[in-house]
Amino acid sequence: MAKAAADSPTAPHAHDAAPQFALPEAATGAARLAACKAFLAEQTAALRAHHAAGAGGRQIARERADTLDALLRALMLHAVTHYPHGALPAPMALLALGGYGRRELCPLSDVDILFLYPSDTPAAAIKPLQEHLIAEVLYPLWDCGLKVGHYTRTLEEVFGEARGDIRTKTSLLEARYLSGSRPLANAFCKSYRHYFRNEGPLDYIAQRLADQAARRAKASDTVFLQEPDIKNGVGGLRDYQNTLWMAQVKLGITEMRELVELGYLREGDHSEFERSYDFLLRVRSGLHFLLSHPSDLMDLAIQPVLASELGYPQVNDLERVEVFMRDYYRCAHTIYRLSLLVEDRLALALDTQDADAAARQRAELQTPLVQRLDGFLQRGNKLAAESPEVFRADPARLIRVFRHCQQLGCRPDFALAELIRQQSAALIDDALRCDRDACQSFRAILGEVGNVYPTLDLMHELGVLGLFIPEFGKLTCLVQHELYHRYTVDVHTLKTIRELDRLFAADAEPAASKYRQALHETATPQLLYLILLLHDIGKGVGVRGHDESGVRISRPILHRLGLPESKQQIALYIIKNHLLMGRFCQTRDVDDPQTAAALAEHVGDPDRLRYLYVHTFCDARGVGESLWNEYKDLLHTRLYRRTMEHLRLGDDEIQARYLARRHDAQRDILARQLPDISEDEVAAHFDRLQRRYSIYTEPDEIALHLQMVHRLLHTLVTDTATPDAALRPIVEWQNDLNRSHTTVHIVTWDRAGLFYKLAGALSAAGLSILSAKVHSRSDHIAIDSFTIIEPGRGLVQNPKARAKFEQAIRGALLADRDLYPQIVAEAEKHISRYLRGRDAGPHTAFPPSVEIYHEEATDRTVVEIQAADQIGLLFRLAKTIFEHGYNITWARIATEHGIALDAFYIEPNESARSSLGKNGTGNSPGHTAAPPTRPNEAAHTDARDSGASAAAAPSESTLAPLRQALLGIITPR
Repeated sequence: MAKAAADSPTAPHAHDAAPQFALPEAATGAARLAACKAFLAEQTAALRAHHAAGAGGRQIARERADTLDALLRALMLHAVTHYPHGALPAPMALLALGGYGRRELCPLSDVDILFLYPSDTPAAAIKPLQEHLIAEVLYPLWDCGLKVGHYTRTLEEVFGEARGDIRTKTSLLEARYLSGSRPLANAFCKSYRHYFRNEGPLDYIAQRLADQAARRAKASDTVFLQEPDIKNGVGGLRDYQNTLWMAQVKLGITEMRELVELGYLREGDHSEFERSYDFLLRVRSGLHFLLSHPSDLMDLAIQPVLASELGYPQVNDLERVEVFMRDYYRCAHTIYRLSLLVEDRLALALDTQDADAAARQRAELQTPLVQRLDGFLQRGNKLAAESPEVFRADPARLIRVFRHCQQLGCRPDFALAELIRQQSAALIDDALRCDRDACQSFRAILGEVGNVYPTLDLMHELGVLGLFIPEFGKLTCLVQHELYHRYTVDVHTLKTIRELDRLFAADAEPAASKYRQALHETATPQLLYLILLLHDIGKGVGVRGHDESGVRISRPILHRLGLPESKQQIALYIIKNHLLMGRFCQTRDVDDPQTAAALAEHVGDPDRLRYLYVHTFCDARGVGESLWNEYKDLLHTRLYRRTMEHLRLGDDEIQARYLARRHDAQRDILARQLPDISEDEVAAHFDRLQRRYSIYTEPDEIALHLQMVHRLLHTLVTDTATPDAALRPIVEWQNDLNRSHTTVHIVTWDRAGLFYKLAGALSAAGLSILSAKVHSRSDHIAIDSFTIIEPGRGLVQNPKARAKFEQAIRGALLADRDLYPQIVAEAEKHISRYLRGRDAGPHTAFPPSVEIYHEEATDRTVVEIQAADQIGLLFRLAKTIFEHGYNITWARIATEHGIALDAFYIEPNESARSSLGKNGTGNSPGHTAAPPTRPNEAAHTDARDSGASAAAAPSESTLAPLRQALLGIITPR
């Protein structure tokens, strides 16, 4: 048998310790398949054991490839030996392609193979053989669960496809002989090597560079994403592979080490390159061992488990992930940096420039304009050092060099960049950090409004920023276990500075003008750059309380940078309170006058508010491209303007303006002369509602509500024959095209649990709630408005969804029907991947939480909930709040990446007020009273001026049962 295998065209190419496999003689197809499965299972178990013992990524990938080699060769030997038509009709070689060709297969990687024939082979002649090979080779592989990409081509066809498709051309670069005709395989490899070295190599390189740029752009051009893609992300495996492919085509090398011999890489760089690539391969194999389907995305849920799989010993999940991800980022950054270095040294970018640009560059090189400055030489857009001792002679130049680059619009050349990287650690010490010249240069960099980010990013890239401000250095590669953040802390910080640059740009988006104007109204607009640089500095010692620790850490930094005391105080206030405005927008009703008043009292100064306003915008935009939207911008700007109004005018003037706005609104409605609505009805409508309703509700909306109330009252008087006619809600839908959402208004009589029933009816109709406003007239008429969207479509334009809601709400209000089964049924139609398994998804990194507290400044009791989204969650939360004796008077609902972030204002209902020893009469904004039998029986009371609850603030002990009940809903079991 051994001799037959050696003489056969399927004889293996031996590898050290490669696994051996032979199919049982005269076995049935089922027996052969069982043998294949058993071999794969045995080898996979051994592979996993080697991985668990700490084997390197390349070793595991090669062992996996060797396993597939043994399996394929055994199947090929059997197929050729048992070919029913006798001798093969033509020479044939089996080649491994792509990752399999370079012997790099992770556990779930695709297996790509090529059945190669000579150019003059007729398709009809080899058809029976290919059908036989598919049955005897490919079917067993597929039945073993392998994903196999297979191609049957002649030599001529292979070259034709390579010329037309860069992916095919690249895959064939790494073709490796497996079995069959070795002379045919050798002839192909020799011809293909000549082809890719001589036929359009620069076109190939241009396409590879374009691929690099496109992939990196998809990942925001940063290594430091919170959920990176190991293969295609910046600094991923593909960066290394692309670099090798381009060098292979340009220089004819076959492995990265040859770049050292040719002088393109130093020995130390090559070692780092290989070590980092091996680590990423190990991480990818570890990820594949945890999954049933191939994926290269390290999402937040998988990172703690993956870190354990890779042997990180920390008991605490967050600490284990932090250590693991720091290692990942360092390795990915090394791959990214060195891939850029190789591209630059090969002059690939120059080769692929358009003709005009290339001509201009050649002209510049022929007549270089060299300028000398502070020990440096400027040639075009590159800065070079006059001497290797330039920094030792004056260490402050390590900061000044970046100011020169900023002013001159240039970058350090390769030699200068390496000099900075090599010498900065030794030369940047405490003396330099306090050096007056160095600090002046750094402040000047931050003062170049509109052009700060590129310079700080370069300083960070070369390691200088974290050395000059070592407190910032602790943020490097620091993972943020927060829902919204897409980047590590250091990269997020720099992204916020890039957003501030964009506000000052000449081509800034129109929405940026209001932020730029706010900054220009401050005494020192550029101060915000320094504030943004330091705003998350406290995260170096922990995320919790980082705003407080940030003040403590920033104070000595501001002092050594020489910032005047008055500016230090502004900076420290913003750093301490940089989350304040965003939190107000997310968890407070910005239409409530008390919200703006509370924020104004906290901020106390217009300039502080201006800095805080712009800072919040830049901070949010620096988190991730999709976080900020028009709706959030609207709330944020509305809160800013109303708070500024409080600061400028004072309480007395504000109160007078509120009264004037109410009178203006009432006059506007009267002037419209709404059909069938008398002046008395208009006056009653304003008198029977809280003052904030008339202040911040648009006149068009007030007019709509009045007409809806009129229809409700008219039904009560005229339709006496139908018992439940007066109880039917009046519903109106309004589409907001500008904001791409819909508002549904419901006017009905107050009744027990109205809010959760309305919210449940919207969920039962498959609609998502963004926010809700609850108003109650003193005659027990409820006016509720929900801002909603149709998931994936924005505006609610589907008449079936509207009909479903109106049907569901009638059933809930008139027949007391339980909506939960309908909510579940509807959700199952559109269920997200996060809801299918409560033990998988992003919530594993974001534990559920419930916060309930009474805020004295606004006199509001606030409920804040963070939880994994689940079917009917809002319905269950609102129902539980009602069942514990509280009414919801305002809500903001948000779901981000499968995490629900909900905020409510609550008030004790009538029964709860009684238990608190309070008078339960008067307004009941939470919808608990029964409808009066006739409209004239409703008591006429003036709306509360403050809009605050008439009941005493609930105590901690009173709120504790509600907190426990809500936690019970959101905690996975």
